Amino acid sequence: MIRRLWPIIRKEFLHLLRDPRSLLLMFLLPVFMLILFGYAVSFDVKNIPLAVYDQDNSTASRAFIERFTRNGYFNLVEKMRSDNDIPDRLDSGKARVILNIPDDFSKRLQAQETAKIQILVDGSDPNWASSALAYINSILQTYQQDRIRAVFIKRGSLLTLPIDLITRIWYNETLRSLNFFIPGLICVILMQMSATLTSLTIVSEKEQGTMEALVVSPIRKNELMLGKVLPYVIIAFLDVILVTGIGVFWFGVPFKGSVVFLLFSSFVFLLGAMSIGVLVSTNARSSQEAIQVALLTTMLPAILLSGFVFPIENMPLILQAITYVLPARYFLTILRGIFLKGIGLAYLWPEFSALLILSFLILFASVRRFKKRIE
Repeated sequence: MIRRLWPIIRKEFLHLLRDPRSLLLMFLLPVFMLILFGYAVSFDVKNIPLAVYDQDNSTASRAFIERFTRNGYFNLVEKMRSDNDIPDRLDSGKARVILNIPDDFSKRLQAQETAKIQILVDGSDPNWASSALAYINSILQTYQQDRIRAVFIKRGSLLTLPIDLITRIWYNETLRSLNFFIPGLICVILMQMSATLTSLTIVSEKEQGTMEALVVSPIRKNELMLGKVLPYVIIAFLDVILVTGIGVFWFGVPFKGSVVFLLFSSFVFLLGAMSIGVLVSTNARSSQEAIQVALLTTMLPAILLSGFVFPIENMPLILQAITYVLPARYFLTILRGIFLKGIGLAYLWPEFSALLILSFLILFASVRRFKKRIE
């Protein structure tokens, strides 16, 4: 048995030694995944964007606001001047939590009456919302205890609790996790599937020996590449409709936005994802290598660095910088805005513009690289 087995083992080792790219990938991939997971995987939520509408603007209200801003969990991004700005701040994502303090806050505290404070929480991300509510309750409990102790020491009695907190959850009122994860899954699935499919387009021609025939044909090189990509884009475009329908009708995820904007932004995203696959295919030496590299450059970043599971704000600055060149980051924000918030281009134009520019840059890079390889 050993005599029969050893030649096969020796052959496989020789094959690996003759293919340094695959060998390097086998060693680098585990290290890369370990480092990436070690830095990116964090369920702690910090620096939650907080906006404040302080109608009282007193020493007591400012001291109460300071309880939120000094612990690192909340980041004060704006002091609003009107409650009419509240929907806009939540729709745009500029603020995830809004603290609304009434104009009689300090008067009620001085009179030992209960002061009502409204907290508005963006519930589109249940992880953020649950953590924010936990932090808010902890801060409020500490404030209540300190206030009760101070009043009791001063007057010897306390008739009512100092604060009555009124909390409202926007967009995902039940904090149902599927409403948050299904749009993210759509993004990850489309990213991985698109790049993997097109990663075989050029390398398969090389393996089959038909590349020379395509080169000498009268078709232009950029037309040849687009001709290979567009069928996959059309198929993936149909998949967008399919997975969206499953998400809405099977999983019951609310869809509040524009179907037209969803389809248009999906087309732009798919164009960029397919171009990544073509770029991988032009540099790969085998189909196996193309698939491995496509998975490494699309699926892992789409899961770990796009904000699908782990908040980008919690990652180290170097990983946050990397996320700016990932199409999945922008498409994920667009999907969740369309599904849960019902917003469109008016609020999502920064993400859509970045996605459009990035997709065409990747497409241009794949065309340039494709030309060099077949000339």
